[in-house]
Amino acid sequence: MKRLFLILILPILAACGGGLAESVSVTNTPLAALATPTLDSPPQAESQPQPLATSTQPPIYANSFPNAAGYEWQPIIASGLSRPVDVQAANDGSGRLFIVEKQGDIRVYENEKLLDAPFLDITDRVNMGGNEMGLLGLAFHPNYENNGFFYVNYTGTGGNTRISRFQASGNFADPASETVLLVIEQPYENHNGGALAFGLDGYLYAGLGDGGAGGDPHKNAQNTQSLLGKILRLDVNNGDPYAIPSGNPFGTEVWAYGLRNPWRISFDRVTGDLWIGDVGQNQWEEIDYLPVSWGSGANFGWSVMEGNHAYDSEPQSGMLLPAMEYSHAEGGCSVTGGYVYRGTISAWNGVYLYGDYCSGKVWALILVNGQWQSQVMFETGGTITSFGQDEAGEIYLASDSGSLYKLISTDGTQ
Repeated sequence: MKRLFLILILPILAACGGGLAESVSVTNTPLAALATPTLDSPPQAESQPQPLATSTQPPIYANSFPNAAGYEWQPIIASGLSRPVDVQAANDGSGRLFIVEKQGDIRVYENEKLLDAPFLDITDRVNMGGNEMGLLGLAFHPNYENNGFFYVNYTGTGGNTRISRFQASGNFADPASETVLLVIEQPYENHNGGALAFGLDGYLYAGLGDGGAGGDPHKNAQNTQSLLGKILRLDVNNGDPYAIPSGNPFGTEVWAYGLRNPWRISFDRVTGDLWIGDVGQNQWEEIDYLPVSWGSGANFGWSVMEGNHAYDSEPQSGMLLPAMEYSHAEGGCSVTGGYVYRGTISAWNGVYLYGDYCSGKVWALILVNGQWQSQVMFETGGTITSFGQDEAGEIYLASDSGSLYKLISTDGTQ
C-alpha cells in the first residue's frame, strides 16, 4: 500500500503546446498569517556574495493563466543525456547551463551545444545503489564568477548524503577540490531529497527527505533535532567548513521541517520566496510555499499530514498548508517542483510552473485575490525529473529519457 520506490518508465518526452486542460482542486496557504517578518541579518563575510540578477518585471505573482496554445516545450537537447536530474545556471554572465546526470557527471550546455567533456565527474564516489540515490543537486555560489565555488548533494559511501563544495575554472571543475561540508546518515535508500539553492540572503539551502522506507517510520520529519525531512540553511561564507546562521530556529542547520521528500526547491529571484515540491506518500502530492516574510521554523506537516489530509493523526494548528495539492487519483504519482517564470515572455511572468514525474503534466500556479489557483498547462507525456532556470529567467524541463526542453512562444506571443 505504501509506495517505497518509483517504478522507472522511460518514454520519450514529446514537446507539445496546448490549451488549458482540467484544473485541480484549489487549496490555500493562509497568506494573511504570513505577514510578520522574522528574518535575521544576512551573513557577514570578507567577500559578501552578490544576489542573483533580478528580473525587470514587477515582484508580483500572476493573477491570470496564460493561453498555453501559443507555447510549447522546444527540445534543445533531444538525446545524449543520462538521467538528468537538475539544471542550473552559474549566473556568471556566460549563459551556460549545467546539467546534473544522476550517475555522477555534470554536463555543460554552451552556445546551443552539449559539450562532450563533463564539467565534473565524480562517478567514482557517487553511490547509485538505489533508484533514488546518486548525484542529486547543484548550486553555484552567488560569487561564483570570482571564487569558482559550487556545491553538490550526492549519496556516497554507505548511501549517506554528502553536501560538498568544489572549485572550477572555465568549463572544468577539479574533482580533487572537494571539501565535504556535511555528511548525513540515511537509514534507507529512498527519500534523499537532494536539491540545493542559494537564497537572496546569501545562505545555502538544502532539501532533505525523511530518511525513506514509507510513512516516516522513525518520525524524522517532525523531530526538529534530526536533519532529515527538513530544509537546512548553512552559512558557507564563514566557519570551517560552514557556520550555522544565528537565525536558524533550533540552533542547528534546520531552517524548516515537516517534509517527506522535497524533490526540487527554488527561490523566486524577484521576491525571495521559497517554493518546494514535496513528494507524497500514496495519495497526495503537494507544492509548499514559504514567503520570505515568514522567516524560520515553518512546519509543513508531514507525517502528521499528507498534503491537507490527516496521515499519522488529525491535523494540528501551526502547520503550514500547501499552496496546492493534487491526488494520485488524478493520475499523478510524484511531484517535481519548479520555478517562478521571470523571463522575457510577459504572459508567463510571475507564474510558478511545476510538474509530475509519471503523468508528464505541467501546471501553472497563480495568485488570484489572495487565493492560489492551479491549472494544467501542458500534457508532455514524459517523465519530468527537473525544471531549470537560466540567467535570463527562462524555464527549462528535463526528462528522464535524456532530453532537455525550453518553454518558448510558437507564434511570437509575448
